[in-house]
Amino acid sequence: MDEVRILVVDDEARMRKLVCDFLQKRGYMTFEAEDGEKAIEIFFDKKNINLVILDVMMPRMDGWAVCKEIRQYSKVPIIMLTAKSEERDELLGFKLGVDEYISKPFSPKILMARVDAILRRTTSVESSLEAGGIVIDKTAHQVTIDGNPVELSVKEFELLSYFVTNRGVALSREKILNNVWNYDYFGDARTIDTHVKKLRSKLGEKGDYIKTIWGMGYKFEY
Repeated sequence: MDEVRILVVDDEARMRKLVCDFLQKRGYMTFEAEDGEKAIEIFFDKKNINLVILDVMMPRMDGWAVCKEIRQYSKVPIIMLTAKSEERDELLGFKLGVDEYISKPFSPKILMARVDAILRRTTSVESSLEAGGIVIDKTAHQVTIDGNPVELSVKEFELLSYFVTNRGVALSREKILNNVWNYDYFGDARTIDTHVKKLRSKLGEKGDYIKTIWGMGYKFEY
């Protein structure tokens, strides 16, 4: 666990210390940045960052800009922290490739639970999955369809992996949220539906493998 590297970005020194203290108690290695420009510098200098915890409102370069910059080069998981809780901000975050979205004030224990969950999913080493021409290499975090690579976001990758692992099983939206997002989600089902729509589009004809079960959720079968 001591090799897991987490970048904490927040212009409030107290907040950075609070988050880093909790992370370090869990054995994670932490790096701190007080603004967006410093965050980018550290991210590309240290390399092999496993997770970014990123505040939205910061001087010099805000969290959205940092997220956009990182996403041009990396699919590293990103947890966005914000004082806002408006739906449009969450939707923007997901559109930019944010994996988790936590509004301040928050419980450090909840944040740690989400950090642990994301890292379990993204750093675990498992054998590849295959279904109907779709091959999921979890170690390399890559997906190919009939031998051709497909670019997926971290959350899309996890969603597809969950579907393929549970092929033939009817999955409710609640079950998908609790297993892919790995926490009790108190919003509506649009989060899942939006990700499924994007995933289907990227899978092309194979997207038809994801069947809609009206009034319940989805099922992967081919």
